[in-house]
Amino acid sequence: MITVQRHFPLKEYNTFGISAFAKAYTATTTLQQLKEALSYFKDECVFLLGGGSNMLLTKDIDKPVIHVLLKGIKVVEKQANSLYLKVMAGENWHQLVMYCVANNLGGMENMALIPGNVGTAPIQNIGAYGVELKDIFHSCEVMHIKTQEVKVLHLADCDFGYRESIFKNDFLGQYVITSVTFKLTDLTLATQYDFKTGYGDIKAELEKLGATTLENVAQAVINIRQSKLPDPAVLGNSGSFFKNPIIARDTYDILVSKFPDMPHYPINNQQVKVPAGWLIDQCGLKGFRKGDAAVHERQALVLVNHGNASGDEVLAMATHVQKTVMERFGIQIETEVNVIS
Repeated sequence: MITVQRHFPLKEYNTFGISAFAKAYTATTTLQQLKEALSYFKDECVFLLGGGSNMLLTKDIDKPVIHVLLKGIKVVEKQANSLYLKVMAGENWHQLVMYCVANNLGGMENMALIPGNVGTAPIQNIGAYGVELKDIFHSCEVMHIKTQEVKVLHLADCDFGYRESIFKNDFLGQYVITSVTFKLTDLTLATQYDFKTGYGDIKAELEKLGATTLENVAQAVINIRQSKLPDPAVLGNSGSFFKNPIIARDTYDILVSKFPDMPHYPINNQQVKVPAGWLIDQCGLKGFRKGDAAVHERQALVLVNHGNASGDEVLAMATHVQKTVMERFGIQIETEVNVIS
């Protein structure tokens, strides 16, 4: 049985700590409860809630909110040096990363400390420090919101791109992800493993920690992120608010002649990725604050709520950042966070 609560407060259920209310709310911890909830609200458009880490609420949600809290981790197949791990949607992402590290399963270690739950990870094709979810994704099970039909989608079905997937486009609002199966490397069997240590400050941090191991790579990422990123439990935020823009190499060549220190990461022969945090920082916006909405003082990619900012105030800060970057560099930076407006 499900329990439905009306005019439910969501302040504790979004990492920005924005005060907003749901028209109705129910938590689902089993697939049967999820089916019941979708059936109960079959005549309404529902709002699916995961870890609340990738959204900015600018108003109350005038829809029933279904909180997907399905739990469970199990090995479903072993194949040579590979292990297939099925993880339910409500599992915390960082806790899953640490579970894999503890069990000598390689592939996730660079994505330590990313906020959120497993079920929403494919939607954004989350990634960090040179690794994206698609690199370890095998398949996911999804449930159709209107019919409750369950089906499996494989890697080729999901149209993964940079912070993109089919769930943000063709399948938008149609399915709820109930589990994800990852293809990981079993380091107890593998004779060699390609650690991804060339991105950002990982190598420098690893030199302090010693040998290149799963534990040390994960710890290096944790150390770097903690030195730059605020803890949502202490200071409201949603992690990286903006995507790193991908621009034409010709455009980059023109810009780098004006801004010689501009960093970049090649995508292909025609495109490069430029760090949005660097662009924002160069505009002098790091630490910029208006009321309780601000650009974080240590990481310009992160917008924060110092306590009582409204969603509209945070959104206004985001718009100011985008406008300033466009005026200085001619680059449009897009939001990574899902703005509920």
